[in-house]
Amino acid sequence: MARYTPHPDQLPLNWSDNEAIELIVEQRLAERFEAESFQWRFRLVMIETVMMGLLVLVAGLLLKQPTMMVLRASLLIAASCLATGLLLLSLSAGTAKLMRRLRGKRRK
Repeated sequence: MARYTPHPDQLPLNWSDNEAIELIVEQRLAERFEAESFQWRFRLVMIETVMMGLLVLVAGLLLKQPTMMVLRASLLIAASCLATGLLLLSLSAGTAKLMRRLRGKRRK
């Protein structure tokens, strides 16, 4: 069986630093996923807000309640759901920043 020889123009890979390469890749992925996690959480908050507002609206209309009362209740529920979701989102982001700073101080 013939041994594979790479093309002379190919960049030679040094596999002796495999652990260092893995550490760099893991750090980059963690930064990327952390940045994307805020966007995904915000999307979930928005979806939850719309669903709760529509749930109250549809339930109120199916129960033949006064339309303006149902609309007001639906908007109130959606607004409170959005406010609490954004509060939790900001607290989560703040806690993540605090934890990152604490980890950075421990490594030094």
